[in-house]
Amino acid sequence: MHLRAPDYPSRAGFDDAYIGVPPWDIGRPQREVVAIAEAGSFRTPVLDVGCGTGENALALAERGLEVLGIDASPRAIGKAMDKARERDLPTAGFLVADAFGVGGLGRRFASALDCGLFHVLDDHERPVYAESLREALEVDGALHLLCFSDEEPAGWGPRRVTEGELRTTFAHGWRVVEVAPSVFETNLEPGHVRAWRATFLRI
Repeated sequence: MHLRAPDYPSRAGFDDAYIGVPPWDIGRPQREVVAIAEAGSFRTPVLDVGCGTGENALALAERGLEVLGIDASPRAIGKAMDKARERDLPTAGFLVADAFGVGGLGRRFASALDCGLFHVLDDHERPVYAESLREALEVDGALHLLCFSDEEPAGWGPRRVTEGELRTTFAHGWRVVEVAPSVFETNLEPGHVRAWRATFLRI
């Protein structure tokens, strides 16, 4: 199903976006996330930050990983929990939580996924977010991140992110493993936008 591009929601409007099917909710995991999983680059337990309705987290759980997906949208988390029950995936847990407070979850994770959250953050929020994730990850824990790229022409969607902005945000307390061109799939024509795929190790 292909949808007409709506106005991109404000932060407060993301929960309302899940009344229907938002453009980033493609009904399956992102191909890039599947490729990272097939390469064995996720270690359990995994934190999926900004998990939406859970397709990426559920795909990782299907591969035997323990996953906690968090999102600020109660509607998204409700849909993710329903999917986990329907697919009988008890190793996938979901929680309404703030991405800026994951260090306070009382757990440590061996790896993390950010698929489509970083590009909605304001400049002043980025270092706070990076430090929050650092607190939640074990030493040498990997963060795999997929976000809109500045190579994507202006138009619908969130602000575009440069490679330099990614490297700057994760310059302290992290080691940059990779920042590479990629695609972020949507349910709008032509089906994808230009993106960055990045991996950072917590040090």
